[in-house]
Amino acid sequence: MAAVNLANSPITQVSQTPVQTNLQPQLLTRLLLDLRGRRFSVDRENILSLPESVLLCLFPNGLVLSRQSAALSDGGDNDYDEELYGVDFDPDCFEYVLTFFQHAREEFYGTSNSPGLLAAQQQLLEGGSPTSDFGPSPSQNPLLTKQAIIVLREELEYFSIPPKNGKEATDARGIANDALLDLKRKCGEYLLHKRNIFTALQRNVNKENNLAEQHLIDMLCMSGFDRDDEWGYRAMEPSRCCISSIALVLLKTGIVHSTSPSGERQVTVDYNQMATAQKLLLFWRKPARKCWWDGIEVDLAGPGEPEKIIKLWARRVWTLELSLV
Repeated sequence: MAAVNLANSPITQVSQTPVQTNLQPQLLTRLLLDLRGRRFSVDRENILSLPESVLLCLFPNGLVLSRQSAALSDGGDNDYDEELYGVDFDPDCFEYVLTFFQHAREEFYGTSNSPGLLAAQQQLLEGGSPTSDFGPSPSQNPLLTKQAIIVLREELEYFSIPPKNGKEATDARGIANDALLDLKRKCGEYLLHKRNIFTALQRNVNKENNLAEQHLIDMLCMSGFDRDDEWGYRAMEPSRCCISSIALVLLKTGIVHSTSPSGERQVTVDYNQMATAQKLLLFWRKPARKCWWDGIEVDLAGPGEPEKIIKLWARRVWTLELSLV
């Protein structure tokens, strides 16, 4: 079976139903979420600043913040359970995203104890230094005043083809026996430890000679990723032959902060890098997807066992998005 490219371009724009919100800022400031038994209390603003693709996973039916949610802001312990949002999403993945976004905000905007990168850029944007090298105004280029984060997600669904005359089988009702379940588990563990982001896509590029996909890899590696980067978070989905992965990196905008020998803080712009970064603004609030099939053979034989070659097919769906916080 040949690899199937389901998109004419490396990333195909998809139309998503936006998360519906009915905000009552004077009543609701925090959300209490139950992610598979683990609870998070998160500021409303932090939730709504998350990538659109992540919000759609958290709240596939939309998120309504109604007047009834006022109990969350009054500090009453007895009211929390009544306003609890149950979410079918990996809690460790959610914590990874929240932590990355919080660190990105603090680095760019600063904290009460230290200024961030924006403070130096703001002085130059206002014409406070002759070293200013900014071209477009902030209104034309949000990368000058916002922290940009590249969001890359992968949903990998895999299918194991058992060897002929093996013990793996299903009964008349289509239920897998223990041998087949064990095979699927081992295949999942094999794929789970293949953490390099671009290996599978580069394999498809080499096989199909797809220049558009090669351009996608090159663009991402120029904008913040390295070619040998690994997924920031990767885990099996419970009771499914599916692996979910996500990687977050700060967008390389070409804005360079440095310190002169006299101790003066300087900010300059690499306009070639800035031009590349601005291309990714096409994915701001507009998640885009690419889907392809990837087939490999793996040897699942244990130590001292004879060779056991398994054909393993994976349907990979990438979602690319840019977030500005």
